[in-house]
Amino acid sequence: MKKIQNIIIEIDGMTCASCVARVEKAISKAKGVHKVNVNLASEKATLSIDDEVFDLIEVKNFIENAGYQVKNISYDKINSFPFKSQNLDKVKEFKEEFIISFILTLPILLLNMLLMFESVFTFSISFQNYTNRILFILTLILIITSGRKFYFNFLKNLKSLSFDMNSLIAIGTGSAFLFSTMVTFFPELLPKNFENHVYYDTTAVIISLVLLGKWLEAKAKFKTNEAINELIKIQPQKATVKVGENEIEKNINELNVNEIVIIKPGQYIPTDGIVIKGQSTVDESIISGESIPVEKSIGSLVKSGSVNKTGFIEYRVTSTAANSTLSQIIRLMEESQSYKAPIQKITDKIASIFVPVVISIATLSFFGWILISNSFEVALVNFISVMIIACPCALGLAIPTAIVVGIGTAAKNGILIRDGSSLELFDKIKTIFFDKTGTITNKKLKIDSFKLFNKKIEEVLEYLIPAEKKSEHPIAQAIIEFSKKYDFDEKNLEHFESKTGFGIEAVVDGHPVIAGNKNFITQKIKNDLKISSADNSEFYVVIDNNLEAIFSISEEIKPEAKDVIDQFSKQGVKTILISGDKENATRKIAEYCNFSAYEYGLTPMEKFDIIKKFQDKNEIVAFVGDGINDAPSINQADVGIAMGTGTDIAILSGDVVLLNNNLKNILNFKEISKKVNSVIKQNLFWAFIYNVIGIPLAAFGMLNPIFAAFAMSLSSVSVISNSLRIKRVKR
Repeated sequence: MKKIQNIIIEIDGMTCASCVARVEKAISKAKGVHKVNVNLASEKATLSIDDEVFDLIEVKNFIENAGYQVKNISYDKINSFPFKSQNLDKVKEFKEEFIISFILTLPILLLNMLLMFESVFTFSISFQNYTNRILFILTLILIITSGRKFYFNFLKNLKSLSFDMNSLIAIGTGSAFLFSTMVTFFPELLPKNFENHVYYDTTAVIISLVLLGKWLEAKAKFKTNEAINELIKIQPQKATVKVGENEIEKNINELNVNEIVIIKPGQYIPTDGIVIKGQSTVDESIISGESIPVEKSIGSLVKSGSVNKTGFIEYRVTSTAANSTLSQIIRLMEESQSYKAPIQKITDKIASIFVPVVISIATLSFFGWILISNSFEVALVNFISVMIIACPCALGLAIPTAIVVGIGTAAKNGILIRDGSSLELFDKIKTIFFDKTGTITNKKLKIDSFKLFNKKIEEVLEYLIPAEKKSEHPIAQAIIEFSKKYDFDEKNLEHFESKTGFGIEAVVDGHPVIAGNKNFITQKIKNDLKISSADNSEFYVVIDNNLEAIFSISEEIKPEAKDVIDQFSKQGVKTILISGDKENATRKIAEYCNFSAYEYGLTPMEKFDIIKKFQDKNEIVAFVGDGINDAPSINQADVGIAMGTGTDIAILSGDVVLLNNNLKNILNFKEISKKVNSVIKQNLFWAFIYNVIGIPLAAFGMLNPIFAAFAMSLSSVSVISNSLRIKRVKR
């Protein structure tokens, strides 16, 4: 009988989606591996294995033969605590490499610019040679220190005959460096006039730009894992368990189903369970996103991550810590990182064809010219010409420059972009999901309407407002704000008592006043009030034991929300409102804003599953949210957008953050995304048009390295200039 279990392998050296594919392919070859999932963000491989035939050493060898290092192997459960985030050392490493590269690139650029002036050549040939040698030393140091990974990865890929962006960078910068080295030390091998042209700056600038991108990418990966760590901090490490008449403290990982846990006011609930004693209100915003506390009494369900606001409760554990609601949210966050693998860059796809073709053409040209001219020097010059004209500097800049300018343009519009790939993806979305509370609404309650029975509204407010002013509840604030429309004299408050999560009891000018939700009112008033509504969005006011008013309460919708939803609909994008709130509240907002559809009463896991279901249909989807309960969905969506006023965990999970909380910036972001995609396509055209024309000319000896380098530089200038047009995008 097969004994299936999971193991986790930490792997070092993965840098892109191509690496993930290679590692998964390598591990899949091993015996006993049923399923493998490689997570680039956390640098882990999760394996489902048959322990009877699985050979750990075999898997380790396969991974290392593919060019990667195994750091650690664990047989722990997938959802065990704590989750281990990416080491900050990785971010520091990329930062240090970029800084070293930048420091070396500055003098290389300045000296190279100096050599462009003819007066330098006429002044002293020895000065020029001396300068070239300095440039050679500085560039060599840069390659050996900051740039070595590109060349190591190129050689590693060469073993398996696979090519990616590392190959393009290595072959492009390497060609420019080798040609410049020949000019510096072996000018006699080249035709006359070649000795005045070196391209060390090309090598330095490309390596520095790519390292800047790697550093920013590492920071984004680290921040994503920090969101998970923030969730883990919410989970208490200890719980008070009732054993007979005694109370003992246990580690939450040791809690068993059916044990009794005691929760005091202000404590986080460690696991899921059912209340068996006591009564309280619980803040479940981490689960539902709704800020109004929920009443809990005997028989009520409580969920991990919720906060007990008032009162003592005892509950029976129904799930262990590893399978609790909060644990599932954390696990979803981790799963979504691997599900949403980094977008396969266009350049990686092109590189797999372009690099071997260029090498083949250059090699054929070299041997062809040896046969035709019987001259090694001529063959070498034409080989170098092909390599330089094919140097993918412009290709290396085509996407990064457009992304960088796009990020800067977005920032000016109050849009913080943490993941550059979201700029490429957002223009292609088919469906966009919006959370309700805090995203479409302001988390601020308002009075929609009211129903009166015996008294006028001013008479009701005379008794109600003095009591509500003593309450800090959001509903109290909404009623006080509503009362400002009316002219009345407040009565004298003699007694006040708050029943958190239920309502208030007061004595105003000698008259008893009770106000709160339906359940609270029916418990307090024995006579038949004929309250038929079960809608918790209604607030009841009883004065002198008589029902005097019912206020209908709703969330305040952001003024721009309806227009934003209408604009997306006009663009053919499906808009869906998803919420943990009840049907009535969700439906009202969905109908007012003209959403294509809506879903209500959802847990974080159900929101996550809906996103995945759409992605499984090959739809590119976006999610806009602000709460902890939204974090898994924000992380899972192809483009996750977090509101700037949302929770830290939501913000850390987002690819994009709206700094000023204005939904119209999502439309601005789409315009910027559309422009970036257009510019990227144009850049790729400019990057290749020179190659398409120049490579055949160079191969047939009709283009010397000087003109090849000029064409290469011109293509880079074209790409950069074109990218700067993104700044002019209209809001």
